Amino acid sequence: MRKDYLYIALCLPICLFIYLFYRTEYTVINQIFIALTSKETFFAIKEIVTTALPLPKLIVYSLPEGLWVFCIALTSKSLFVKIRRREIDLIFVPLLVAIAWEFLQLFHVTNGQFDFIDIGFSILFWIIAKYLIKDNNKRQNIVKPFNMRSFICIFSYAIVYLSHVCQ
Repeated sequence: MRKDYLYIALCLPICLFIYLFYRTEYTVINQIFIALTSKETFFAIKEIVTTALPLPKLIVYSLPEGLWVFCIALTSKSLFVKIRRREIDLIFVPLLVAIAWEFLQLFHVTNGQFDFIDIGFSILFWIIAKYLIKDNNKRQNIVKPFNMRSFICIFSYAIVYLSHVCQ
C-alpha cells in the first residue's frame, strides 16, 4: 500500500495545480485559495502560471478526472462493503461515479459539460489502477474494522469535492 500512497501523492498535487491555475475561480479549492489570499493575488498568480506553462485543453479538462479515478481506485482496492449477505467490491465505485457524473452533466443535473474523452480518461486510469498496480492488501470491509485504510479511502472521495464548481 505504501507504493499506492506514493502514486497518490504524485497525482493529487497535479490535479490541485490544474484546478488552481487552469480552471474557473468558482471551484471550491479556488474559493478557499481566494479566501486565504485575495482575488487579486489569485488572478495574478494564475496569469503568471498559465502564461509560463500553457496546457492543452485535454490536460486541463480531462486529466484531473482520470487522475482522481486512479487515486480513488487505488484506495478502494481490496475494500468492500457488505449489504446483507452480499459483498460489493469498492474498486468499481470510482469508475461508476465518474461515468454517472458525466451523464448528470449531460442532463444538466450538475455543473459541467458531458465529454466522452473524460469517460475515456476515467476508464484508462481505472484500468491502470485495477490491473497494472499490484495489490498486496487483504480484502477488508470498509467499516469493520474502520481503520486508517478505511479513512484514506473515504477521504479520497471527499477530496474530490474540492473540484466542485459552486456557481
